[in-house]
Amino acid sequence: MEEKWGVVIVAAGRGTRMGTKESKQYLQLADKPILVHTLSLFQRMDFVAEISLVVGKQDLDRCNGWVREFGLDKVAAVLAGGGERQHSVMCGLQALSADWVMVHDGVRPLVTEASIQACCNAAVRNGAAVLAVPVKDTIKQVDETGRIVSTPDRSTLWAIQTPQAFRRSTLLEAHEKARQDGFLGTDDASLVERLDVAVHVAEGDYANIKITTPEDLPMAELLLERRRLEGGGTL
Repeated sequence: MEEKWGVVIVAAGRGTRMGTKESKQYLQLADKPILVHTLSLFQRMDFVAEISLVVGKQDLDRCNGWVREFGLDKVAAVLAGGGERQHSVMCGLQALSADWVMVHDGVRPLVTEASIQACCNAAVRNGAAVLAVPVKDTIKQVDETGRIVSTPDRSTLWAIQTPQAFRRSTLLEAHEKARQDGFLGTDDASLVERLDVAVHVAEGDYANIKITTPEDLPMAELLLERRRLEGGGTL
């Protein structure tokens, strides 16, 4: 890939669903914190030129320590996040200079290099792209009483993952417009969509799980071990 990319790794959330005192991104997965697995993956990729890591203010020191300990020299900045994920992403974007950027959840350490490459290629072709997988289950729309009101066509539904990839100038414009409008989106793609910019999906991998609940951690350990046994490399 000719383009050089910047990456915003978002890891500022505290999270309550994990049920642990420690924030989920700092829990151990195999031999390293989850966040270090994620950072190490992007560190290894040749076309990634720079990384900004956005964390809680109270975690700046230990994250800077891990950057040094694990030789993560592509991490150009470790920054304190904002009140919402959206604000944290904006902080991270402002620390990057690459023309193309990805935004990735710090608690998705199992994304593959092939999936990241596919997402970036789709973004360069189309201007913006997100990793996603087709929904396996039937989805129901339910009202406030619990009554089913519709059943969307499953063939049109995709579960969205990260990374999400954009031209940096487009994503900055989208974040600025959202700030001006007081709009909070569920992901970065939703902000870009408000600019009437088409966002395409690149098919990802069901193993690219977001570690958010207690049952996710043993699943991640199992997937990581299977990948090692299959010779797919280590994280």
